[in-house]
Order: sequence, then C-alpha cells, then structure tokens
Amino acid sequence: MSTLAPTPPITSPRAVSTHGRDRRVGGIAALAAAVTFIVGIVLAVTTLTDYTEGLDPAEAVQFVVGHQTTLFVWYLVVFLVFGVALVPLVRALRGVLRERAPALADTAAIFGYVWVGLMFASGMIANIGIQAVVDAGEHGADHAATVWAALDAVTNGLGGGNELVGGMWILLVSVAALRAAALPRALAVTGMVTATAGLVTVVPGLSDVGM
Repeated sequence: MSTLAPTPPITSPRAVSTHGRDRRVGGIAALAAAVTFIVGIVLAVTTLTDYTEGLDPAEAVQFVVGHQTTLFVWYLVVFLVFGVALVPLVRALRGVLRERAPALADTAAIFGYVWVGLMFASGMIANIGIQAVVDAGEHGADHAATVWAALDAVTNGLGGGNELVGGMWILLVSVAALRAAALPRALAVTGMVTATAGLVTVVPGLSDVGM
C-alpha cells in the first residue's frame, strides 16, 4: 500500500507578489520609525531638555509659550509620523510570522494596531493642547498651569508615560520570531529586553525606564 506525499499548498503569483511588497514596505516603515526615534531623542536631549526633564506646571507653561513650533514638530514626529509608519510595519511583521506562529502573530497585530490608535490620539491631543495652553494664559497663569497639567496627564496616560501596549506588541513579535526562527535570534532577544523595559513603565516611578 503506497503512501502519497502531502501536496504542498499552492500559492498564487499574485499572493507571492503582495507578500513581497508588504515586506518591502514594512522594511521602509521600520527605517522611518527608527528615524522618528532618533529625531525625538535628539530634540529631547537638546532643545527640549528642560521640558523633558520635568518642570512644574507654571514653568512648563512658560516653556510651551516660548517653544510652540519645536514642540509641535516633536509631537508630530514622535507620535503621528511614528503612528503612520507603524501601520505597514505591523502588517508586514504579521505576514512574516503568521506562517509558523499564527496565534502569536495575530495577537501581536492586535496590540500593534491598538498602539497605532494610541499614538494618533496622543499626538493630536498634544498638538491641540499646545494652543490650548497658550490661549489659557490669557485667563491667568494659574488657569494655564491647570490646563497644561490636565493635558499632560491625558497625553502621558495614552502613550507618553507608559509603554504597556507597545511593550506587549514588541514582546509578542519577539517571542513569535524566536519560536518561528523568522528573524535573527539576537534581534528577537533584543526585542524582548526592550519590551520588558517598556512594560515596567506601568509601575509608578519607573516611567523613565522605557526612554
């Protein structure tokens, strides 16, 4: 009695082409995301160093009024541009990992897309908040400080002060990549370490660890 070998799944040329295109676009998106991190860090440790190191509300209002354009660009890059780049990156990584680790890949993609939404929300609130703080100054310094404190809490809560969602995405992608041998082992391990640093930011007092 002969045993027939299993027939390999047939993949259409169109599907192969789409998969390859997604990977290329994902690679470009990864580079774009890396650039946003570099730009964000450079601004944070130079022009915006006083702001990022922590100011009391009154001092923060004065800083916002004097650095509106720089803050707008910073929030635009680290939240909105990063969010745009994250969409094709999440899609590409899901495609790469789904063949050998489908459950992890799909779960990671959910966290990835939620992170995208949080980045957009954080960036839009932060940039609208700049003008709101400036306008509030017309009603007194105390009022402006209150507005800034409220906006800062919302922005940090959504995406600036903790990295739970982003950390979960990176962790799941790294575990899936390690299990499926889809990415270099060193890269997957680095991702797990980075994800852990992000996850601990949910602990009060440890938000700076993820920076």
